Amino acid sequence: MPDQPAPLRVALDELAAVARRLGVDAHDARREGVALAATVASAAQPMYRAAQDWARATGMADPDNLKAANEAFVESASSGRKWRGSPTTLVAHLRATGTGAAEYADALADVVEAAATLGGGNAAVAENVVQTAQAQRLGATQVLTSPGLGVTPGALSYDPSLSPLQDPRIQESLRLIGALGNPLAPTPTIPSPQPLGPGTAGNPVGSPQAGDPHTGAVATADPPAAVPAEPEEPAEPEKSVEELLAELDAMIGLDRVKREVHQQVAMLKVEQKRVAAGMKNPDVTRHLVFVGNPGTGKTTVARMVSGIYHALGLLEKGHLVEVDRSELVAGYLGQTAMKTAEVCDKATGGVLFIDEAYALGGDDYGKESINTLVKEMEDGRDKLVVIVAGYTHPMVVFMAQNPGLSSRFKTVIEFDDYTDDELVLILRKLASAADYDISREAEMTFRGILAGTARTQAFGNGRFARNLLEEAIGRHAWRLQDVEDPTHAQLRELKPEDFRQLADPEPVGGTPDPDGPREPEGRSQTSEGNPESTPGSADESDNPDERDRPAGGAT
Repeated sequence: MPDQPAPLRVALDELAAVARRLGVDAHDARREGVALAATVASAAQPMYRAAQDWARATGMADPDNLKAANEAFVESASSGRKWRGSPTTLVAHLRATGTGAAEYADALADVVEAAATLGGGNAAVAENVVQTAQAQRLGATQVLTSPGLGVTPGALSYDPSLSPLQDPRIQESLRLIGALGNPLAPTPTIPSPQPLGPGTAGNPVGSPQAGDPHTGAVATADPPAAVPAEPEEPAEPEKSVEELLAELDAMIGLDRVKREVHQQVAMLKVEQKRVAAGMKNPDVTRHLVFVGNPGTGKTTVARMVSGIYHALGLLEKGHLVEVDRSELVAGYLGQTAMKTAEVCDKATGGVLFIDEAYALGGDDYGKESINTLVKEMEDGRDKLVVIVAGYTHPMVVFMAQNPGLSSRFKTVIEFDDYTDDELVLILRKLASAADYDISREAEMTFRGILAGTARTQAFGNGRFARNLLEEAIGRHAWRLQDVEDPTHAQLRELKPEDFRQLADPEPVGGTPDPDGPREPEGRSQTSEGNPESTPGSADESDNPDERDRPAGGAT
């Protein structure tokens, strides 16, 4: 319907008029309204129709130029996304100055509700409308810590005893969606306001209660039995910087990585001391590049870095969000920016770890994701740390081809391949964690296998050791299947044949050949040669506590 965008245009004009009456910049107010309209309508399907309607109503782009309208819509939606659960800049400013915050928030809510029909609307858009309108109105009177925060009765211009979906203004918006929206989309069910029971704000003591429409009888119900709350598990105590560094130092190998991380920590500590002394500090980026082959501990170290930054007070949460290209790129241009921005939102307060980041290069979809990532890094410079990782040479090329990224990543940490001795230590560490013992002869067999395996980029490092151990455990079980009452030692001990059979289908006993048995071509390199198909994280090999963690790609 060509006149659908008209309500949004009217609401934006009214928002600008309210802003002028309150003495704030009308252009800034309109910019907030335009961004909120885009962010609530970004859930419409297909999104390009919402982008066209939005462009037609706001004048931000030519609605007949689909590419331009889509790009402007996505950019505006990304800038307004943070206001879906918190008050806008002008709402917060007006609340702080005590000047008309509620009136301005109501005008913003009108804009949000008018945007509900852009592109036809659907249930997801309705949810955005509810959340965003409530956030602005609540934000006009109190500080929001999370969406849906309770309010003091009488503090707002609408009935606080009603749920957000019972707000008459939001009901009208949802009815518009049902009337004008996508006929295939489900119409949201709007609950009728219900009495809250005797003695509550919505139904004071002594007020009549609604009964059966035919008999007038009032249904009563016994109060629900109290369900004993399950005791909450005590939160794991947060680790100090010293404890995290001790864990890093206890990892096998990675000497170069350990030195670099210790240097970063020292620099950050001194920066904090300089700030406390009133001195200036250069603007040093905290984003990192990890380069190296799979299985060298990159994900594990990234998690430690996140914890260290949190312990230093640089990150609020200190969690790690691990993604690859598939979790950043969508099926259509325009949607990729939203998808990448949502991932960055999830990682805010912690570290975003992008594995095989070079996969983002080479096409328009990856470029859109990179551009969005750069913007999110700039907007959240004090709240988000990004670590990109991958093979050394592809990462060097990738960073060189994207100057916007390379200027924000100044520290490159190189993860060396493990030596044979380090891989033996990893094997023994994993075996001990699983209550297995590796005999001296079995260790020699493992060394022989290592000697006969080419150390290409496809070599799995710690993952290679873990995979061999798991296959040896399977052969150990097969070897003992007919032993009726195995001894404790038999249940624990892995022998040479548990490993040798992996390299040589013919059972061989005795001392291994000094040159080591040769693997048939393409044997165990199947999984290591294709990092995306590997059944576990590369870093699990050096951290037995994380062996059950889902894989996140080759690291």
